[in-house]
Amino acid sequence: MKISLKNYTFRYLTISLLAVIGIWAFLFHSFILDEVYDNVDDGLKNQKIEIIRQSYLNDEIVKTNEFGLAQFRILPVNINEYNEINRFSNELVFMPYDGEEEPYRILRTGFYGKNGEPYSLEIRTSTVEEGDLIYDLTLSLIVLYLVILISILLINHIGLNKALLPFKLILKQLQTYRFGEANQLEKIETNVLEFNILQNEISTMIDRNEKVFKDQKLFIENASHELQTPIAIASNKIDLILENEKLDESTYLQLVETKKSLWRMVNLNKSLLMLSRIENQQYKTQEKLDFIPILNELLEDFEMIFESNEINIETNLSENFFVQFNQDLARILISNLLRNAIKHNNQNKIIKVESNANELIFSNSSDANELNLDLIYNRFYKQGSHSDSNGLGLSIVQTIINNQNTLQLDYRFENGLHQFILKKI
Repeated sequence: MKISLKNYTFRYLTISLLAVIGIWAFLFHSFILDEVYDNVDDGLKNQKIEIIRQSYLNDEIVKTNEFGLAQFRILPVNINEYNEINRFSNELVFMPYDGEEEPYRILRTGFYGKNGEPYSLEIRTSTVEEGDLIYDLTLSLIVLYLVILISILLINHIGLNKALLPFKLILKQLQTYRFGEANQLEKIETNVLEFNILQNEISTMIDRNEKVFKDQKLFIENASHELQTPIAIASNKIDLILENEKLDESTYLQLVETKKSLWRMVNLNKSLLMLSRIENQQYKTQEKLDFIPILNELLEDFEMIFESNEINIETNLSENFFVQFNQDLARILISNLLRNAIKHNNQNKIIKVESNANELIFSNSSDANELNLDLIYNRFYKQGSHSDSNGLGLSIVQTIINNQNTLQLDYRFENGLHQFILKKI
């Protein structure tokens, strides 16, 4: 699923922040505990020195074998158990007052008393509860995480929207830009260096492509004009040769095939010339036009073709179809849609033409399944294997539609019929 740059950034920030804060929480928790234990251990060691010192002044101290208010005890040990190294541990001690076990930091060590006997000294002090610390830390981090996310969301919404506004305007212009049209992109004023570079590069690219496109159109138009005369001369000469009764059958058939090829070349030449004229805006004149009389007139012109191809034409032209349009282009448009329906029909031989106030629908049966909309309007793309198709019919239709703003062309495949729909905008 496609998402905006803002949401794309926010999604990755959400995941990244979660990971960063999680790692930071682990390190912070370890650091705090280490610092707490370090301070507690220093206090226990100071307390140890004070207790040992007092044991030399007061013989009763070494008799403290139960934890009392001073939180230490001294136990006599034999020489084999004696260990004067400081040993720290975390232990849970039951507290009668609270009725539960509480965490304590305990220092165990050994010393020789005034009487020269070995003793074991245990000093304990209450310390932090790791569970409570983790709970408080987690709660604080969740709040911090949500605050950061909300802040980023607001910054994205307000700050990035403002920062990306020129980029959005550039994209909007590109979306409405049509290749081959003379309209230049409007300069978007921005202080962002990257957007200025982007605009300049796009303008340079469009200017370069427009020049190439115009050169190609001019070449096609000139070539089509220049080809008309030699093709007509060749066609006439073949007609003259075909009138010669001395021709053998083989030569006659070859000349007929050559004549057909010339006709295909004539049609291709006419189509290319027509495309060039449409793109050069040579059909600018428009009027309020009813397509139905034009359609009926063309259906009469195509009657012999329908009969020779045994096509059953069904019409339901119940309503007029008025559009502001050029009359010549309207005839080309309807004619090409009818020719397309004839060329790509199958043994069912069905063509339907229907109209209402907003749509003019051309339907035909065909062996092909649903057509690929990404390809059918491309120049020289052929739907089937028809040798008399030059692949420009639907391309001309699409070019006509693209060069006006009153109609749109839709396609759908319904009940085994291909339907091209002219719809008012």
